[in-house]
Amino acid sequence: MNMSEQIAQLYEEGRLLAAAAEEAGTDAPVPTCPGWRVRDLLRHTGTVHRWATAFVVEAHSEYVAAEDEPDLDGMELIGWFNDGLQALVTALEAAPSDLACWTFMPAASGSGFWARRQMHETTVHRVDAESALGTPHSRVDTARALDGIDELLVGFHARTKSRVRTEDPRVLRVHAVDANAAWTVRLSDGPPRAVRDDGRTAGADCVLSGSAEDLYLALWNRLPLSSVTVGGDEAVARLWTENSAVV
Repeated sequence: MNMSEQIAQLYEEGRLLAAAAEEAGTDAPVPTCPGWRVRDLLRHTGTVHRWATAFVVEAHSEYVAAEDEPDLDGMELIGWFNDGLQALVTALEAAPSDLACWTFMPAASGSGFWARRQMHETTVHRVDAESALGTPHSRVDTARALDGIDELLVGFHARTKSRVRTEDPRVLRVHAVDANAAWTVRLSDGPPRAVRDDGRTAGADCVLSGSAEDLYLALWNRLPLSSVTVGGDEAVARLWTENSAVV
């Protein structure tokens, strides 16, 4: 996926999120985020959008904390969310492709990093907003799902913050059957180490297989493990689901 496609999908996902939030109402519970209401989801995602925009527009070379979430609700909150979404999209469209700024994972450019990261951030939270409606979520296309799996396994959980750890080394295989794509994830007492491969590496203790979309959402804990096929040692799959929340 190129950056223009990522920005376009970011915008579309944000619009879907806002539409679902308006239909559900800001007081509706969010089943995929226990303890949250739609207002919490909008405040969080809108704040993250503004945080990302600041790095793109101001080219901060070091970490800068996000601003506090607003004390807004109802249509005023939805309008605030939409304004932040538009500002982020506008900033990314205007940013040079080789922008240098702070990122929290390796990337070829700052603008490319934030376009990709916010596309996935918004996609996952759009699924959250739609869960508040109690209806099936809008589809995630295969290419985006594959990219999101790669970002999560190779990027997020390679960081020292990952809590997916085990004293006894284990190997988790993730296999997207509709795209013939696979990842081998080596689990230990350090951060997971994942590589994309052809799916034929021997010796996996557990294999998660399913469509790219279902794996993407299951690995983000937006779908239950029952939505994919678990082969081998289910304890390894549970290790993931119980400890993989991104912090």
